Amino acid sequence: MSAPARFSSTEPGGLAGHLDGFVRAVRDAGIPVGISQAVDAAEILTVVDLLDRQQLRHGLAAVLLQRAAQRPTYDVLFGLWWPLSDRPAPPSDEEDTDDEGETGESTLDLPGSDDADLSELLRAQLLQLLLDGDEEALRRFARQAVELLGRGQPSPSGQSFFSYRVLRALSPDTLVSQLLAGLLAERDRGGLAEQVARQTVRERLTAFRAAIEAEVRRRTAAEKGRDKIAKSAIRPLADQVDFLRAQSSDLAELRRAVAPLARRLAVRLSARRRLGREGRLDFRKTVRASLGTGGVPVVTHHRPRKVHKPELVVLCDVSGSVAGFSHFTLMLTQALREHFTGVRAFAFVDTTDEVTRFFRPGADVVDAVARIGREADVVGFDGHSDYGTAFEVFADRWASAVGPKTSLLVLGDGRTNYRPPGLPVLADLVRRSRSAHWLNPEPQRLWGSGDSAANRYGEVIDMVECRNAAQLSEFVTTL
Repeated sequence: MSAPARFSSTEPGGLAGHLDGFVRAVRDAGIPVGISQAVDAAEILTVVDLLDRQQLRHGLAAVLLQRAAQRPTYDVLFGLWWPLSDRPAPPSDEEDTDDEGETGESTLDLPGSDDADLSELLRAQLLQLLLDGDEEALRRFARQAVELLGRGQPSPSGQSFFSYRVLRALSPDTLVSQLLAGLLAERDRGGLAEQVARQTVRERLTAFRAAIEAEVRRRTAAEKGRDKIAKSAIRPLADQVDFLRAQSSDLAELRRAVAPLARRLAVRLSARRRLGREGRLDFRKTVRASLGTGGVPVVTHHRPRKVHKPELVVLCDVSGSVAGFSHFTLMLTQALREHFTGVRAFAFVDTTDEVTRFFRPGADVVDAVARIGREADVVGFDGHSDYGTAFEVFADRWASAVGPKTSLLVLGDGRTNYRPPGLPVLADLVRRSRSAHWLNPEPQRLWGSGDSAANRYGEVIDMVECRNAAQLSEFVTTL
């Protein structure tokens, strides 16, 4: 059985109040939790063994989560609300245990060690624990290592324990060769057994680092408060990462989130003909079939319904101020190409150039962004955004790109650097298109501030706040 979970019985409402706080933290982290799910979570407490932490963790996850991507966030919060409690180690004459059954520092065999030798002694014990693969012993070791090595001078925020101090002192990554030697026989090197052993080593090292970080979070939460740590310890979910602040590590997850949204967006923007479930009436076949029923058209025949795939024109601001958003917009453009008969992409900074050629099927978005920077003619003067000139160049050179069957999609922050915004040109493009929408990565409260012309653009085009994939999903749903 796993180590039991602990909670503060002094909290308002006891166990029920504790669960309510946990559910609220999960909801505040961006994971949607409805009333029915909260009720199901309370029911879980009545059917699982509360002393079995793994049962409790998996049981609550089963009713609170909808996607696998939410699990890392959930696990961090679960570790804060239901912290680990060690089983007592086998008692001995030399060791003492605290009131909660947690082992003291004497669980580590450090006879006569001084500060100079402490790291080496701990490294030796860590090596043996990693070879043994005992998760509970490794977790207990991580807690003791944080106690002995993780304390430092309090930071300005008040934190006193730091995971990097422990990992720097123990340097677990330098133990890989010794671990492989301990897990492999000489004859097994170079084959499948070595690959399995390397994967095992990676998993055990990852588990140890996670145990260190969890223990530091637990101690910091005890010092500063659980709610405060919960807000700073978790990363935003992929669909809540601001496009303007997205890192390279977020792009892969964003790409997976954008693909299904692009399919739904294509359906919403398509010019569907209101002809019911069948195509137009085939008058000739219907009359011919009526001859068998005395000229009465009992059965009607229809032509096959043609699937209409709309045309799309995308205008993307690729200036430095929206660099993170540019990656998203170009990912969206690449995904939309699969669902439209014609997708034409145009990028601009202070002039406009067509960049459709960079988005051939299978093209990598990162490579496309790099090629646009090198090859596309998007900078005509000083490299600062000039929406008015960009719209005028587009309307002058590609006037036929926008027509009655075209959906126009503009993506940018609408900051003109106090240059003419080109409102009449944009209004004419919107009038000639079938539909037109503008996705803006800035919060709506900033529209119209400083050099932002977003409020003025919003008078001639449907301006939508789109800072993350969640808001894009909401836009697609309500379109």
